[in-house]
Amino acid sequence: MSAEDRRRQLVAIGLAKIVETPIQDLSMDDVAAEAGISRGLLFHYFPTKTDFYLACIAAAGRRMLRTTAPDPDLAGEEQVEMTTRLMVEQIERRRGFYLALVHGHGVADPRVAEVMDSVREGSTERVVAALGVPESQRPVVRAWWAYTEDRALTWSAVPTGERPVPVSVLVEECVAALHALLRISAG
Repeated sequence: MSAEDRRRQLVAIGLAKIVETPIQDLSMDDVAAEAGISRGLLFHYFPTKTDFYLACIAAAGRRMLRTTAPDPDLAGEEQVEMTTRLMVEQIERRRGFYLALVHGHGVADPRVAEVMDSVREGSTERVVAALGVPESQRPVVRAWWAYTEDRALTWSAVPTGERPVPVSVLVEECVAALHALLRISAG
């Protein structure tokens, strides 16, 4: 296996494990055993446990941006609706992992926050580009993403049959909030 393939394999194993295991409890021996390598070889690819964790978190951020990308052939409004729906669905499907990503599972490293910032910045850029939002309103779009994340996390915490609204209504409300915020900040 090439070095890059091995790194990808280890990150994939790590991603699967950190969904349910805080980084401080993650066994590097277990990760190495699952990969069929020694612990020492794992540390050849990632010098520290934190380096390994950060590689896993960065991969999760890239994956999240890929899986929430709208169809570029859609009109701007439709792209915003689609990327919002995809983000809400992503959070719903992987709520525990998303919370681990946002809260960093106890790793006090600013690079964890940088990963979430890159996801929020990528998501913000999509909306700004799709709607032609002026640069002066970029902070409004970024803040709206925080609102949308919170709504999705709160909504997905309720059991499916007990949710107050279906995903379509939640997305509609979030997109309406974006337009209201943009109108308020414009004038």
